[in-house]
Amino acid sequence: MPSIGEIAPDFDAPTATGTTLKLSSLRGHPVVLYFYPQADTPGCTVESKGFRDIYKELRDRHVEVVGVSCDSVDDQCAFAEKYALPFPLVADASKSVATAYAVLRPSGRARRVTFFIGGDGKIQEIVDSSDAANHVAKAHARYLKA
Repeated sequence: MPSIGEIAPDFDAPTATGTTLKLSSLRGHPVVLYFYPQADTPGCTVESKGFRDIYKELRDRHVEVVGVSCDSVDDQCAFAEKYALPFPLVADASKSVATAYAVLRPSGRARRVTFFIGGDGKIQEIVDSSDAANHVAKAHARYLKA
C-alpha cells in the first residue's frame, strides 16, 4: 500500500459516465479517493451517500471526491443514478487501480480504504477501516471542521 508522504499512484480508468478519469488531472486540489467493495451493497451505499451528503461543502472548499470499486461501468452507472452520486465513480473492472493501491482482496473486490491526497499529489492520510461511516467522518473532520 502506498504510504503517507508518497505520491498517490496515477491511473487512467473509466467512470460511471463512460469518460476516463486521470487522477493526476485533479492535482492542485485535495482529493478524497475512496475504495469500496461493491456498488449498491449496504456499507458501500452508506459510505457513498455520506460523501454525497457533504459533497457540496467539500466542493466549496475545492476538495474532489472519487469513488473506486471493481465493478463494471454499467454497475457504477446504475449505482450513481440510484443514489444521485454527483462525483466520479471509477469502474475498476480490470482491478488495476485497486492493485496499484494494494487494496485488492483475494475475492477480487477492493477493501474499504480511503486516501486523502493533497493538492501536490501526496498522500496525507489513510483510513483503513470496515466502518463505512468512519471514512465520511474523517473527511468531514479533515476538510469541514473550522
